[in-house]
Amino acid sequence: MTLRCLYVDLDGTLLGRGASLLHDEEGIFSLLGVRALQACDRAGAEVVIFSGRRRAQVFEDARLLGMTAFIFEAGSALEIDGECEWLTDGIEPGELSIHDQISSTGAPQMLLDRYVGRLEYHDPWHLDREVSHLFRGLVDVDEVDALLEAEGIDHLRLVDNGAIHRHSDTLVGIESARAYHLVPRGASKARAVARHMQIRGYARDEVIAAGDSREDLGAAAVVGTFWLMRNAVEKEPALGALAASMDNVRVTEERNGAGVYEAVVTTLAIGD
Repeated sequence: MTLRCLYVDLDGTLLGRGASLLHDEEGIFSLLGVRALQACDRAGAEVVIFSGRRRAQVFEDARLLGMTAFIFEAGSALEIDGECEWLTDGIEPGELSIHDQISSTGAPQMLLDRYVGRLEYHDPWHLDREVSHLFRGLVDVDEVDALLEAEGIDHLRLVDNGAIHRHSDTLVGIESARAYHLVPRGASKARAVARHMQIRGYARDEVIAAGDSREDLGAAAVVGTFWLMRNAVEKEPALGALAASMDNVRVTEERNGAGVYEAVVTTLAIGD
């Protein structure tokens, strides 16, 4: 296939320990993530970050890596060639930010009260966000969505954006916490990827995506091949079982940046 674009997550995917592009999951210096980007550049393929991070963070990451488009806050918005498009089903910033509009529904506080010891704000990364409320902990997202619906707040949903390394003394009995985003229901990484493809004129079989979470995996519905990182499956075997049920999902042999490199060079080799 002709590869025209790679959509790639940051934490747990392109980045290694300490959110470093130049280290693997064990903290060993590695250039494989950089080599994945280099291979895309040599092939004339665009690279687009799709991340749960806030805009200011992803903007700087994209700028440093020479990218002209990026997706932030778990698909809540796409910035492309300096223009930002909100993908939040008509909920847009005005007198209040989208983040504050979500606060005004009472949903964030309701979840914190309901899941004491199991859910808390992902301090300090929950600050200065424009859309999503960012939590850490361990909850059942289907249960949370049912609760939101029962409370008449079904225009919001809780997104599982994968495992995190940070531990918290206030999360009782949770050895491996996960990151969650409370966002408008229509927002998703898959939707943002599809919108970018539409703007650029990319066909499905011309693009791939790489990620490590259930939310990332949703992009499999719109790309040619989705590459799920080996480290994600090792931490969450159920994610591997889900991937096995999808005909265009491949699990990498390598982890993090090395896994992204594997995805890119394998795809390019098929094209050749």
